[in-house]
Amino acid sequence: MRRANIVLAALAVLLTGSCGQTDDRPTLVIQRFFGECGAIYGTANDVAKAETECGILTTILNRFVIENPDIHVKVNVVAWPGYPQLAAQIAAGDPPDLVTMHQSVISDYQARGLLAPMDDLLAEAKIDTGTLTPAAQRGAMKNGRYYALPWDTIGRLWHINTGLMAKAGLMADGRPVLPNTPAELLDQARKFKRATGKPYLIQAQVSAPDYLVANLYTYLLAQDAVIFPDSRHIRLNTPQAREIVEMYRALNAEKLTTSQDFPGATASFLNGEGGIFPTGTWMIGPYHEASKAPGSRLDGYAVAPFPRLWGKNAAFVDGHAWVVPADERSVAERRAIARFLAFIAKYNGDWVRTGHLPAFRDVLVSPSFTSQPHRRDIAAMAATGQQLPDFVQRQSAIQGLIGEELEAAVTGTKPVSVALAHAERRVNELLAEMQEINRRTVVRQRPGHPDER
Repeated sequence: MRRANIVLAALAVLLTGSCGQTDDRPTLVIQRFFGECGAIYGTANDVAKAETECGILTTILNRFVIENPDIHVKVNVVAWPGYPQLAAQIAAGDPPDLVTMHQSVISDYQARGLLAPMDDLLAEAKIDTGTLTPAAQRGAMKNGRYYALPWDTIGRLWHINTGLMAKAGLMADGRPVLPNTPAELLDQARKFKRATGKPYLIQAQVSAPDYLVANLYTYLLAQDAVIFPDSRHIRLNTPQAREIVEMYRALNAEKLTTSQDFPGATASFLNGEGGIFPTGTWMIGPYHEASKAPGSRLDGYAVAPFPRLWGKNAAFVDGHAWVVPADERSVAERRAIARFLAFIAKYNGDWVRTGHLPAFRDVLVSPSFTSQPHRRDIAAMAATGQQLPDFVQRQSAIQGLIGEELEAAVTGTKPVSVALAHAERRVNELLAEMQEINRRTVVRQRPGHPDER
């Protein structure tokens, strides 16, 4: 009887299915972060009128759906940054086709074979990687191959209150006078404090372990320091690193800076309570608009890359990118991915309204970028922006460990050399653990090899 019921149920499914229309279109699952703004941009399709990261990207995706009716598009919006969900999807054998990913995270997935190389897909999309900016190329290439379509370059800038800088005599020809050496920075900071009674730097160091780390990386990269000699070791307890941290320690000891969380630091900068706020490229728009508001306490606004205090001009940067998780796909599905890559690359000039640097050289010199406020002032970062070597995994976790030790050094809780030695040891222990995990993963993936216990 049970067998008969199963047969009847199967026939019912077949009959039902034959009455409906089959969808032969390839399915393209696009997974992104940048927030949810469907209430405002859910049906918008005029990309030129969209604002904010969420609004611009949502509108671009809406246009892609409209212009590509032969592709069945599913868009998943994930909570920032979306990596726990992605890991679960990959573990379940059901990854999306395209995913937004920070360039600093790509190595975590690429090293385990979880991302598909994209050289052929980019070629099919007619995207010439030679047209990418140097910073974008460095962010998307891993082990000599492209594993992403870079979408932008992001990093920290000096956001400057020009009214207060003028009061301190640190303006010339309408531009801020920035230091060229660590000694000049301390001299300017003291002069600024005497003239204004306010701190020279506003720093969002609380609950942000990566803040001081980004500063340290920037000035080590400027000196061509080898921070990671190999995948198992970091090199931090060096004369170059000690000099950099000692400078920030002196700023803190003389109360030439602040230690706040990001909301507090932003409020201080907007209220004119300090001279310079080192924070992200994405804050250019909000701060520029605030400086133009009637009665604004941000009395004049300028922006610049970190000044060259050591070595050469350099900036520690990251970026957003589009990656393709490894999976078996049909020819039609790969063509849909390539079509999406070609489509979204055309809108890089719209994306840079967010404040991020473009991924393409032609956008960097186009009116869509240069006509926007302060963009010419930061364009050099598309060339000077650098990242850690592509074999460095778990960069966020590493920043957390270093950041704890740097905070102890800058606040005087630990001697600088001791803090850097502790940071070195802790990171090396983490890297050793990761190497062992990777080794076990490779062993388990060998055909016929028993799992290690």
